[in-house]
Amino acid sequence: MNKNILIVEDEERMREIISDYFKANGFSVYEAFDGHEALELFSIHPIDLIILDIMMPTLDGWSVCRRIRKNSSVPIIMLTARSDEDDKLMGFELGADEYVTKPFSPKVLVARTINLLKRIDGNLGKQDTSIHLSGIEINKASYIVKIDDQVIDFSPKEFELLIYLIENKGVVLSRENILNHIWGYDYFGDIRVVDTHIKKLRKKLGKKSNYIHTIIRAGYKFEVLS
Repeated sequence: MNKNILIVEDEERMREIISDYFKANGFSVYEAFDGHEALELFSIHPIDLIILDIMMPTLDGWSVCRRIRKNSSVPIIMLTARSDEDDKLMGFELGADEYVTKPFSPKVLVARTINLLKRIDGNLGKQDTSIHLSGIEINKASYIVKIDDQVIDFSPKEFELLIYLIENKGVVLSRENILNHIWGYDYFGDIRVVDTHIKKLRKKLGKKSNYIHTIIRAGYKFEVLS
């Protein structure tokens, strides 16, 4: 897979191992040992996905994720030695797309990365590349979302979720259904990640947030009421 990966990990040996696995699978790899170097590399190279460790000196992964999300929706997979669910929710609140807990298999990390990139490319590759619906305009080919003609930045997971809801408008989607479709059947995190992303979608949709309806004890439904 001809993609550029930025690996941000302060443990040199771990960074080298991860890098070797990605290079063996055809990726071009950039390496950073701390948050500051990561931001510098990201500003000058075309990065397709970031593998981002949380616990780093001077500038941690959460801070790096927060800064990147101000200007970019690049996919981010966060690494951590902690398995606390609140930590994971914190990462998703900041815009992370995946969360991997140490220790992990580098092969599995590569597989999850490829899966994430394929899902994104799959959305972009559909023949129907545009959606127009009551003040919402989505161009799948350029990854642009406009709300009332204003461009709004969405992370890859938010983008996937919005499209999934719209393409199933009028249908009640359970949290389990959304989780499996957007995060995959191999995702082992908390199902609350769905609620977290729905909350973020509503915030970004602004006046259109009422298009996403909460169906008690069932899930969510996207519907435009006249």
